[in-house]
Amino acid sequence: MTIPTIDLTQRLGGKIAVITGGASGIGLATAKRFAAEGATVVIGDFNARTGEAAAALVGGLFIQVDVTDEAQVNHLFDHTAEVYGSVDIAFNNAGISPPEDDSIETTELPAWDRVQDVNLKSVYLCSRAALRHMVAQQRGSIINTASFVATVGSATSQISYTASKGGVLAMTRELGVQFARQGIRVNALCPGPVNTPLLQELFASDVERAQRRLVHIPVGRFAEPEELAAAVAFLASDDASFITASSFIVDGGISSAYVTPL
Repeated sequence: MTIPTIDLTQRLGGKIAVITGGASGIGLATAKRFAAEGATVVIGDFNARTGEAAAALVGGLFIQVDVTDEAQVNHLFDHTAEVYGSVDIAFNNAGISPPEDDSIETTELPAWDRVQDVNLKSVYLCSRAALRHMVAQQRGSIINTASFVATVGSATSQISYTASKGGVLAMTRELGVQFARQGIRVNALCPGPVNTPLLQELFASDVERAQRRLVHIPVGRFAEPEELAAAVAFLASDDASFITASSFIVDGGISSAYVTPL
């Protein structure tokens, strides 16, 4: 009997993947990982300069998009299907964490609304747009970027960010259950603190806050974007065929730690 070989380096061969927030950070690292595993990648991002560069880097397509705008989000997924014939993977990753989103005592309504629009409303719009194609295909994988902060309480609060990511978790669970019998998996990625421009910008203005976060991570460092990209590639692939409606935590142990090692 001949045992078939499996080329794990091409787990995503032939798949069409849309990544929002794909021009930097976790999104860009995932675009590189997806392309390396054989996927065709569509970069959806607001920044045309970095978005075009990211698409060129992975041999994919760039579509400029404001993820809070329904018509633009629909165009992102519909145009992808028009060009490539399907939408197999949606990594709904765009997000912000502005400094004006802080404690509930100081965060004003405009900051609250802006974060909710980019972090939560966009996941609703992107999931709905992707599902139109995935339901017709009866297959697909959606990965929504949430955060470990949706699973724990933090004394260094970003109240709207935390609430938005909690919403992403709840919506992901519901979609994962609702569409499971149609061959569509929906999971949430919950990163711990990641060494990305977003985190660097946040902590550059508050070194004390950075240190307060870092000291609680059992592995003793922030994650690298490539480490999150590996988790996303797994969730996107058939290796995760029995995983749906899950919160996939990649946080260096921070959400499970009572105390950290000396």
